[in-house]
Amino acid sequence: MEINQIRYFLAVCETKNFTRAAQKCFVSQPSLTASIKKLEGELEGELFNRSRSGCQLTSLGELIQPQLLKIFKETQRVKASAFNYTKLNAVPIRIGLMNTIGGTYITQVLAEFQNKNLNTELELIIDTEKTLFDQLQKNKVDILISAPLQKVGKSYQSSTLYTENYVVAFHPEHPFSSYAQITLRDIQGQTYLDRLNCELREKLKQACESYKVQLYAAYRSNNEEWILNMVRTNMGVALLPEYTLLAQDSTINTQRLNSPNISRQVCALYKTSVSNEAKVLIELLQQN
Repeated sequence: MEINQIRYFLAVCETKNFTRAAQKCFVSQPSLTASIKKLEGELEGELFNRSRSGCQLTSLGELIQPQLLKIFKETQRVKASAFNYTKLNAVPIRIGLMNTIGGTYITQVLAEFQNKNLNTELELIIDTEKTLFDQLQKNKVDILISAPLQKVGKSYQSSTLYTENYVVAFHPEHPFSSYAQITLRDIQGQTYLDRLNCELREKLKQACESYKVQLYAAYRSNNEEWILNMVRTNMGVALLPEYTLLAQDSTINTQRLNSPNISRQVCALYKTSVSNEAKVLIELLQQN
């Protein structure tokens, strides 16, 4: 039994006409008829009753139609999987990005990687570090990019990608625009926009205690974009990692925080069994 025999049989079932079935399958009617006759010979019985009103399934045809349909659909799925593997190589590298990691630095490297690896797909998953680490443990994420505050277990590799300074973000018309440098004490007298997802909250708290500074958080949000939008409307100032903002964003001014200088190490976490393609991406992230 050949797959074309099944395809022609199903086409006649659908159109109830040998001529239209042949047109649908882009073959001549004699070829389609001969193929179905061969199938009837293999199954030792007629599959269709022909009449002026069209073709009707025989009892044997009705019996095998759902089974042949199932075989045909499964064959199509196998072909699709083979095509994806051989033509598209569609096994993506799944990258978990902690939701406070800005895209400015990372996206430039991802673009460079894909230009050199056209058959490799990238899947980005944005979430909290805890959720992404759970997914890394369950092999649902290949690489986790975050700023971990503690060492990971021996089952994981950790590669430092870059150091990211914290900057003060403010509206272009804010008085900070005229400052040569901005310190923590300067922020004390301003309306402060608090990022609840900030992984360095404890470090910032310790710095405030050391400098005897109190920051008045008039607004709080766990969403980075909401904080940025409030800065854009001159509702206050915020402390955030320097790569959170796009370089060409002219609606927000930024300046590196001085006294104290706060920074974080952004790392790639992954299992030793990660794919070679993922290792190439990690190396490229480190080189940049």
